[in-house]
Amino acid sequence: MSNFRKSQNEAHPNKTNTIMTGIIILQILFVSIQIWFLFGALNNALEGNFYFALTTFVGSALMAVASIWVLRYLPEPLRKKPARKEKPKVSPSRNP
Repeated sequence: MSNFRKSQNEAHPNKTNTIMTGIIILQILFVSIQIWFLFGALNNALEGNFYFALTTFVGSALMAVASIWVLRYLPEPLRKKPARKEKPKVSPSRNP
């Protein structure tokens, strides 16, 4: 069974950029809807529609949870792999 994070780290940079772009678009969408919900909740709370205000507040809270949940799919920063240094080959000596 494969590990998502390991596969994501080994993916081609173009695929990583596509994932990053998709996550950014989702975050913008989620935050926009969340602001719209909060605005609706505030207006309805001031007008006395408590039930609708509570419903939009719960919707806004769910959008916040969804935004935080999507963040776990962000790829790790690309890093150059350190060059491996060859260990010196030591032959066993019989004379101490």
